[in-house]
Amino acid sequence: MNRDRVVSGMRPTGKLHLGHLVGALHNWVALQEKYDCFYFVADWHALTSEYANTSAITASALDNVADWLAAGVDPERSTIFIQSLVPEHAELFLLLSMVVPIPWLERVPTYKEQREQLVEKDLSTLGFLGYPLLQTADVIIYDGKFVPVGEDQVAHLELSREVVRRFHQFYGEIFVEPQPILTPTPRLPGLDNRKMSKSYGNTIDLTDAAEDVTKKVRQMYTDPKRIRADIPGTVEGNPVFMYHDAFNTNAA
Repeated sequence: MNRDRVVSGMRPTGKLHLGHLVGALHNWVALQEKYDCFYFVADWHALTSEYANTSAITASALDNVADWLAAGVDPERSTIFIQSLVPEHAELFLLLSMVVPIPWLERVPTYKEQREQLVEKDLSTLGFLGYPLLQTADVIIYDGKFVPVGEDQVAHLELSREVVRRFHQFYGEIFVEPQPILTPTPRLPGLDNRKMSKSYGNTIDLTDAAEDVTKKVRQMYTDPKRIRADIPGTVEGNPVFMYHDAFNTNAA
């Protein structure tokens, strides 16, 4: 029986953290039961921000895939591969770039956000601007019908659908318009309540020792309104309780 295809990838830019586990890997494992899954190491995507120092990409790729397997991604049921070993990704990216207006890429929210926050890196490159377009090529080249995404990636996928429709206007219907599968767990914030990211230094890594996890949790951002011990705290929007909801199996 033919099953719908899911396509997703991760950038090998360092150790995986709890955000990857909750936001992606748990979902990847579950999707294997229902879909034909393609999971890839997005090493070309890593170059969009790490082009100045590529020395850690290969080691990170191997470590990341080991974490995928440990989390339950099964190579007997899913296709696992390295993006750069399939040059057709780059070829399709080039062809798509011929028809996509630059303002479409500039309006992607994460493009503006990361350029503002990662000021120590020069992200004024064509590669970084074209990141969502390469993502589009990654998915549609395999006729991916679904892409598991978090809330912060929905805009990228909407752009992918717009790109496919524009391409079809010129050349006829060739590709499948990918649809989102939202992860069941909301985005897990970092220790400082920003997006959890290695670039921000606010992660709890999957390989952290127990004492390191304890130390990090004790310095977490909690409730900014609770400035004294006698003021009742709030649960909503409190990162500590978001972690509690994600990992406490004893739901009250």
